[in-house]
Amino acid sequence: MQRRNAIGHSVRNTGGGEATVPPYTDLLWPTVQAVIELGGSGVIEEIDSAVITRTGLSEAAQAVLHGDGPGTEIEYRLAWARTYLKGMGLLSNTRRGVWSVTERGRAVRESEIKPMQVAYTAEKRRKRLVRNVSQGAQVVPLAAAPEDPELWREPVLAAVADLSEDGFERLATAVLRAAGFTTLTIPAPGGSPAPESAGHVEGTGVLRISLLSFSVFFRFLRAPEKAGADVVREFRAAMVGRGEKGLLVSTGSFTEDARAEAHRHGAPPIDLVDGDGLCDLLEEHGLGVRSTVRTVEDVALVPAFFAELSGR
Repeated sequence: MQRRNAIGHSVRNTGGGEATVPPYTDLLWPTVQAVIELGGSGVIEEIDSAVITRTGLSEAAQAVLHGDGPGTEIEYRLAWARTYLKGMGLLSNTRRGVWSVTERGRAVRESEIKPMQVAYTAEKRRKRLVRNVSQGAQVVPLAAAPEDPELWREPVLAAVADLSEDGFERLATAVLRAAGFTTLTIPAPGGSPAPESAGHVEGTGVLRISLLSFSVFFRFLRAPEKAGADVVREFRAAMVGRGEKGLLVSTGSFTEDARAEAHRHGAPPIDLVDGDGLCDLLEEHGLGVRSTVRTVEDVALVPAFFAELSGR
């Protein structure tokens, strides 16, 4: 059995195996370096993968779920690390899902990370105390008030997990049609009803991109755990004769081995979409997710105006 703890503490596999997940504070420096290594910017999936590689995190540790899933604990803590690095002025995310290192982030030294994190945490706590005291509200512990805008995906994935089998199939159909698929057939010709009964949906469809169209064999997996290379191999075997291309979607995530297997040289490539990617598709097409653009107003004093009034 695997469990999670607070974001500032390590987690071990309580079944006896070694599966230590580092606290977010230990992920701050590797995250900055990973973004620099990626050329100064990257999407969440790229950054997470680079950090995992840099830290040498074991497969067992990568598989530890956050709560009851479907997200993993390491993904959750990396999201916190990015949030803190943004607050510390070392990263920015002016585009949705794309994170960039700032000039300050490029120049920062590893020895400076801890003092900066402590100062940022203290300032956050001070502002929260002032705000709550002024409102007469109860003070909320820092770890209980996530502020990362990426964390909206957790309740979305929970809602997907609660869907009935028919509801999950309708969701898969809606996503595919919104993405440009036509002539959807569920289940796929020659398929077995077993995948649907196991919480999976599979079928075939035609995807048109500009002047070209492709027959695609797809499968949606509703599973909280990380899918390994064996899942990709089984899917590739199932797609033989049923589609030119393969699309494998999971509400969970994929291991590094699974991603490597999906693009193994000499084998038909398979496109993988994890839970985060599925949420992004739902947001992009307005399927059960509503985005609200907020405007932040910065107000500053203009001393020259008052000086002119006084004749100075």
